[in-house]
Amino acid sequence: MNQQYYDAVVAMEKAGTDPEFLQGWQNGYLINPQREEQRLNEAYEAGYAAGKAHNLDAYKAWVRH
Repeated sequence: MNQQYYDAVVAMEKAGTDPEFLQGWQNGYLINPQREEQRLNEAYEAGYAAGKAHNLDAYKAWVRH
C-alpha cells in the first residue's frame, strides 16, 4: 500500500469514522468491486465513491460522535 492510503485509513480510524464508510472507502480506493447489492448501504456507497475519487476529506461527514 502507499503512504497516502495508510495515513488516510489511520486518520479515519482515529476519528471514529463509521466502519461501513471506511470499508467502502478502502474498496473504492483500491478499485475493488462493490459488495453484493443486499449488503450495500448509504455509508458504504458514500465511502466507495469517496475512495474511488481518492477524496481524503469526505470521511469527516461520517464520524460518529
